[in-house]
Parts: sequence; C-alpha cells; structure tokens
Amino acid sequence: MERRLLQAGRQAVTQNRAVTEYKIRAGEYTATITAQAGALRELRHRGRDLIVPFPEGGPIPDYRGIVAAPWPNRIADGRYTFDGTEYEVPVNEPERGCALHGLVFPQDWTLESHDESSVTLSCTPEPTPGYPHTVRIGVEYRLSGDGLYSRVTASNAGATAAPYGVCPHPYLVAGPAPLDEWILEVPAGEFLEVTPDRLLPKETRTVEDHGFDFRSPRAIGVTEIDHAFTDIAFDGAGQARMLVRDPGGTGVGMAWDRTCQWIQIHTADKQPPAPNRLGLAVEPMTCPPDAFNSGVDLIRLEPGATHEASWSIFAA
Repeated sequence: MERRLLQAGRQAVTQNRAVTEYKIRAGEYTATITAQAGALRELRHRGRDLIVPFPEGGPIPDYRGIVAAPWPNRIADGRYTFDGTEYEVPVNEPERGCALHGLVFPQDWTLESHDESSVTLSCTPEPTPGYPHTVRIGVEYRLSGDGLYSRVTASNAGATAAPYGVCPHPYLVAGPAPLDEWILEVPAGEFLEVTPDRLLPKETRTVEDHGFDFRSPRAIGVTEIDHAFTDIAFDGAGQARMLVRDPGGTGVGMAWDRTCQWIQIHTADKQPPAPNRLGLAVEPMTCPPDAFNSGVDLIRLEPGATHEASWSIFAA
C-alpha cells in the first residue's frame, strides 16, 4: 500500500503537499521510491546505503535517483533542431546555460502497480512548444536477492516522431571511506572531452595513458570526473558492469545492456560549504550529452513506437 508522508512546516515538503512513497524489499535489500520524480530515494543492503539518499518529501538535491528523460544530461542553450524545426526548452542550469536532465523529474508520477518487491510508476508530460510530443514514460523498480533491477519504457502516443534519450541518476556509495580511496572499475575505452566551463561535448578520446583509464581497478584518488564514457566492453550476454569498492571490503556495482552505449561518471565535486564528493554518480545513458543537437545515438521514437532501457544496482 502507498504511504503518505505529510511533513508540515518542513522545507522538504514540496509546495505544502503530501508526498507519496513506496517501500519494497527482497532478500537482504530494501528500497524506497518516491512518486515525486519517480525517484529512487534509498537503496540498502543489510542496512548499508548503496546510494546517497535524500530526505523524505524532497526537494531532491543534485537530481539524486531521478529518471532523466526524454533526454539525459544537457542540451546547450536549451535549443535544438529536429526534422527541420527549431525548438527551445527551458534552461534550468543557468550557470552553464543548458537544459538539464529532461522534463519528467519535476512531475508527480502515477502508480501503476505495487507489491512487496516491486513498484511501477508512469508519467506523461504535457506537450509544450519546446517538446510538442506525447511520450509516456514508465519505470519499474524490482528487487530480488541479486539487487535492484530498473526498466524505463517510453511510448510515443502522439502523431509525430519524437527525439528521445534516457538515463538513471543514482549516486553510488561504496562504503565509509572517503571517495578518494574507493577503487573504481569502468569497462570503457573512450571518454567524451568537454568544455571546462559548460561541459559541452568536444570529441571522444581514448582513455589509454589518461587519468580516466579505469579499465583495471584502481583508486579514484583526487581525480575529478564529470564525463561520459563509451567504447564499453559488453560480455557475451550483452551486459556491461562497473564496480566501485571501499578499501574496507564493501562495494556496489551497476550493470546495463547495449541500449546504453554511454555512461556518465561524476565524482560529485562541490565547492565549500556544500558537501563534497559524497558519492559517485553513475548514469548509463542511451546517448551522450547534447545528443539533441549532435544526433549521436539519439533515439527517434516514431508514433506508436516503444523503447526500453534497463540497468541494475547490486552490493559487491
């Protein structure tokens, strides 16, 4: 059953309204998902946080745990051209002049189903001049003894083709040691170089002989990362896995399939007094940053078409 959390007088309450949450459990895992943003608020294994949580009721800091759709990452200046028509969506990252993380995260998502180990939510943003499409986004969260499986389904219920991309946005927690000491392994041979001021794409580069080469496990150290990686090594079953471990022996990992040929890694660097390097953002993406402009791996969602992407988080 859904659980309503009314916390009058707290900043966490969004617009003085109740916030609905759904708890699920299986084996040694528990998770909490919010109707607000369809976000993963907590994920624990044996009581240990696998992601950086956020407070009950929101607001959601740093987009933690959201579903970023219908585009992941950013669109430069909030402007793009699709099928010969120019569009403009709101800029919500004013310091970089970009439209960040899509349209569905501010929404309250609708419950489709909920049982002890799973919950499914959906959201259909109203068409706007900047994105005049009717795309229904559904997210399934399902726990098992192996971890949390997530699947996002996008269905175009409109009459015109729509540009589309998606990613999750969890901040992983390997353990109690500082992030600098965590041991990271990412099976990616290339990264996307970006401009230092706006983090907009320049060109892909090999990780060979670069500080971003984590194909073999090693400590993150003082390396600051907020980049997309590609040339990902998938196994025979079409799965890729990344791992991050605490020197004390705990760890967490993510797995994803070939629908996500990119993965954003971010060491969550902040300037004081903001909390610095609290967790490692890991975002399997169907397309790179600013794909609405570059067209790289951009999904063209035709009327009546459906797209699915999935990933999992597990204790390691």
